[in-house]
Order: sequence, then C-alpha cells, then structure tokens
Amino acid sequence: MPDARLPIRHHLVLYRRNLEQGQARFFSLMIERALFGTIRLVRNWGAVGFKGQEKGDIYPNEAAAARALEGWAEAQREKGYTGL
Repeated sequence: MPDARLPIRHHLVLYRRNLEQGQARFFSLMIERALFGTIRLVRNWGAVGFKGQEKGDIYPNEAAAARALEGWAEAQREKGYTGL
C-alpha cells in the first residue's frame, strides 16, 4: 500500500533523440501532493542535460491528474517521445 504522506505519487520520463541533428530532448510528467494536500501535475521539458522549462497544474483529485498525465504522455508519444 503506497504511503499517502509521500509527495511524489507518479513519475514518467519520455525521451526523443534525433541523431542526425544531434538532438536529445526529454518530457517529464509527475503527479505530486503539495504541502496542504493539493494534487498537482508537473510537466518539465527541454534538452537533455539542461533544467528545461516547468509548468504545474492543480487537479481536484489524483484520478483526474492521472487522466491528464496519460493524455500528455499520449500526445508526446505521437511526437516521437518514448520511454527507456
């Protein structure tokens, strides 16, 4: 049984590499529980080896955040991102 006190609930990292252009990019999705119990989906993206950009959205519950995570993951997979 997962510990409800842990801040990070789910984490997915996808990568896209284009060897011809020398590019390596990442797209990270993480569901976290903030200090007062707020559920956030945090997206982080950019070039591998750099911090990248980050955006977080608040959801009413973990199930809604999980649906959003799957939607973002599917959209990125359609762009060529894959898990390792």
